[in-house]
Amino acid sequence: MLHAMQHTNNTKMNYYSLNKKSPNVSFQEAVVNGLAPDRGLYFPENITPLSKDFIDNIDNYTNQEIAYEAIKQFVGDEIPSDVLKQIISETLSFDFPVVPIEENVSTLELFHGPTMAFKDVGARFMARCLGYFNRDNNNKLTVLVATSGDTGGAVADGFLGVKGVDVVILYPSGKVSDIQEKQLTTLGRNITALEVDGVFDDCQDMVKTAFLDTDITPILTSANSINVARWLPQMFYFFFAYKQVYKQKKEVVFSVPSGNFGNICAGIMAQKLGLPIKHFVASTNINDTVPNYLINGVYEPKPSKATISNAMDVGNPSNFIRIQELFENNIEALKNAFSSFSFTDKQTRKAMKSIYQKSEYVADPHGAVGYLGSKEHQKMHPNDLCIFLETAHPVKFLDVVENTLNTQVAIPEQIKSVIDKEKSAFQISNYDGLKTFLNS
Repeated sequence: MLHAMQHTNNTKMNYYSLNKKSPNVSFQEAVVNGLAPDRGLYFPENITPLSKDFIDNIDNYTNQEIAYEAIKQFVGDEIPSDVLKQIISETLSFDFPVVPIEENVSTLELFHGPTMAFKDVGARFMARCLGYFNRDNNNKLTVLVATSGDTGGAVADGFLGVKGVDVVILYPSGKVSDIQEKQLTTLGRNITALEVDGVFDDCQDMVKTAFLDTDITPILTSANSINVARWLPQMFYFFFAYKQVYKQKKEVVFSVPSGNFGNICAGIMAQKLGLPIKHFVASTNINDTVPNYLINGVYEPKPSKATISNAMDVGNPSNFIRIQELFENNIEALKNAFSSFSFTDKQTRKAMKSIYQKSEYVADPHGAVGYLGSKEHQKMHPNDLCIFLETAHPVKFLDVVENTLNTQVAIPEQIKSVIDKEKSAFQISNYDGLKTFLNS
């Protein structure tokens, strides 16, 4: 028995629903349920900061060791520590470089994974957690996921071949790039793509409705950032970036291109764990629900509008409620730590050109929105080191990037492997179509 004890974290983390009408659950139940029965998002009961000594000596640790320290309290003893370390090692099999762009502005590249988007980390981590939880279970679990572009490809790749898990991806027809569509629709095996006649919010609503529908036969879970195992590992990036820049002795600010607000919410979690981040900037496209809320104090979701930064075309960001919880629903406290600005496609293209002319750096449209947020913050705080997140490789948005910059983007190996494959997707136009498909 003693031997087994050494391999656990000896603690349990419970998760509560932000709607406060469902019972608390374990990490495993939160991952498998995805959403609480009252439709609330799960949130950890407590957050214990890491030791100051660990943060002060962060460059003595590998990325894998940092990730383990950051996540272990949220997993608790439900995954043995040696297994958790193995999961982290397989999740983080690529680099996260911080690249200087101009004075006091750098970018954190999050696109070096298998599908060339930041979501590879969360998808790989979650897939491996579910694989572990399902190791002795012969029941099939269906992972249902809505995508505005990159989530679907990352989830498809992360879950490919995981035992006992079928993946069903809903994506809006004609609203994702060609390469993104190929990444969703060409893998086969346990991955199925449903092409929805609608926008991303329609896909997300169908997923949420399916969770509450007692007439659906398979057991469902979600791999959107509403799922704690997809959302929490995104904390890792902020630690990795800080490790690379903290010796510059500057105040560090992160500008995060924001759609569903999962990534920036994970950044705030990293800050709560003790990472000395001065401020967060949520940079959005014209889908400006959150910037408007900070201006007038009224949270008014609205239908999403299509832009060239399509992964952020979200009118009702799911994770914003988690951010409000982190600030105890105090808008003044939120405003002190967090700003949000909205930018048009015209401004985004102009920023892409400006970055390319100044530093020969090719930014994708989402990264360019992040850059604009950095510049907005620096109007008042010119000496802060702003790091904007480059969330996907420019090749994912080939037409926009090549037309805007008048340059050619080399096709990386990860993309060459899917580009010539045959698309396979089922068309659906409403919730009944999804329900029929799931029950078949």
